[in-house]
Amino acid sequence: MNGNNSYDRGPSDNGFQLGYLSPQNGNDGWSGPISYAEAVNNAAPAVVNIYTRTKLKRRRHPLLDDPLFRHFFNNSDVPSQERMQSALGSGVIISPEGYLLTNNHVIEGADEILVLLKDGREAQATLVGTDPESDLAVLKITLEKLTSINIGDPANAAIGDVVLAIGNPFGVGQTVTQGIISATGRYGLGINTYENYLQTDAAINPGNSGGALIDARGNLLGINTAILDKTGFSVGIGFAIPADTAVKVMQDLVSYGQVVRGWLGIEAQQMTPELAKSFKLNSPNGVIVTAIYNNGPAHKAGLRPGDIILRMNNSQVSDGRLSMHQVAQGRPGDKIEIELLRNGETLVMNGVLGVKPNNS
Repeated sequence: MNGNNSYDRGPSDNGFQLGYLSPQNGNDGWSGPISYAEAVNNAAPAVVNIYTRTKLKRRRHPLLDDPLFRHFFNNSDVPSQERMQSALGSGVIISPEGYLLTNNHVIEGADEILVLLKDGREAQATLVGTDPESDLAVLKITLEKLTSINIGDPANAAIGDVVLAIGNPFGVGQTVTQGIISATGRYGLGINTYENYLQTDAAINPGNSGGALIDARGNLLGINTAILDKTGFSVGIGFAIPADTAVKVMQDLVSYGQVVRGWLGIEAQQMTPELAKSFKLNSPNGVIVTAIYNNGPAHKAGLRPGDIILRMNNSQVSDGRLSMHQVAQGRPGDKIEIELLRNGETLVMNGVLGVKPNNS
């Protein structure tokens, strides 16, 4: 793959259809329900239970390879023993054609993947593709009359909004818990390479991974992915991958077999108050370029180690990790404008995002 390829996310090119939330005029008189049963009824049929089985080979005992032991026991060749390990999680049907999203860690290494629908039907799933860097995976099932979930707009999710988590905690069966959006844009947690989570206090427990986080109308806001707690059980700090990010990952995996992300080709260090003072800056905004990949997009645009990136595409750069996430949301071939500080002089560089090499 090279930077000259062009990519299109057009839904008509991907072989599946997406149901998107219709725009609201903001004056429909809706002020919040007493019950969320309608929202659950809208979304629950699209949330599935996932059961996996993985073959594990038990290592031979070292004694079996000892020549003296083999001599006295007639050179008996004891085969390695196999056992099956079971695990469970949740998933969300995104299109009526049978494509569904779940977490990569739910199905990673599985030899068999069984999907159980709310209506009692079950199907063996085919693994379409995985993206470990976002902890997402796409499965495909072949059943008729599938109900897919409507896609909401997580960009409009506000702290304090009511949300519902639907999944299969501990394998007890489909369960709904209620909470609110506690924070948006959470990153730097060390969970995945690319992080931009919705945080919620809705109870998320083992088995909920890959399930749906929905709004009060039943529209998908995110894919429940992780909790932050040393015990492994919910204490009200859960994280969901925003639906728009998850759908983009799915579209890439279906269309290209991999996720195609924009790449700038730099390594950067976060600006600190101490560094800002040494550079005679008024505030610790921006990131310092520490290394540039030869012949990468930044190199071709004229960036140098020591440059301080202040803005990208008119957006202020306040954190290096978040900025790289924003770059990754772009497509190879997308143009990018970079405002930077070099030796006290403000410069504007124009570049084109490339494809990240496999070894970088």
